[in-house]
Amino acid sequence: MLAGKSYINEFLYFAFKPDKDRGEGSYIFCSGVEVSRFLPITKGRHRPMSNPVMRGLQLVNVEARALALSKGAIPKAVKGDYCSGLVPASNGWYKEMLVIENAPDSLPDEIISHCVINLLRKTFMAMGMPEVELPDKLLGPDELQKFIEGLCNKMGGQAS
Repeated sequence: MLAGKSYINEFLYFAFKPDKDRGEGSYIFCSGVEVSRFLPITKGRHRPMSNPVMRGLQLVNVEARALALSKGAIPKAVKGDYCSGLVPASNGWYKEMLVIENAPDSLPDEIISHCVINLLRKTFMAMGMPEVELPDKLLGPDELQKFIEGLCNKMGGQAS
C-alpha cells in the first residue's frame, strides 16, 4: 500500500507520496482519472479531443498548485514514473503528477479534499451541465464510486 495520503477508487485517484530525496515536507502528488469509466457520463457531451473529465482534472490540479503556493509550499513540474502501482495498469487512465516541496503537514489532506470535491463540478461545468446535483462534502472513495456509477447509469447506461 502507499506510504502517504491517498484517495483511490475505480474512477479517480489523488495521492501524495513522500519524497525523502527532496527533503522533509516534499511529496510527489499523483492524480488521475479513468477516462473510459466516465464515458457513460461524458460521451457525446463534448467536442472531439476535448474530454471534460480530463479537463476537470487539469483544472483541479491548477487549483492544487495555487493552494500549495498559498500555504508556502513550492509546486514543481516533474517527469518520470513516480506514481506507478497506484492503480491497475490500463490504457484508460489520464494521469498528472507534480512535486510539492516545503509542504505543511496539513496540505496533502487539504489538496486531496479540494480536488475530489471539485473534480466532478469542473467536469459537469465543462459539459455545460452545472445543474447536476453533486455531493458538497467529501465522500469516502467507495461511496463516491457508487455515486459516480449511479450517474453513469442515469446518464448513459452501465458504468463499464
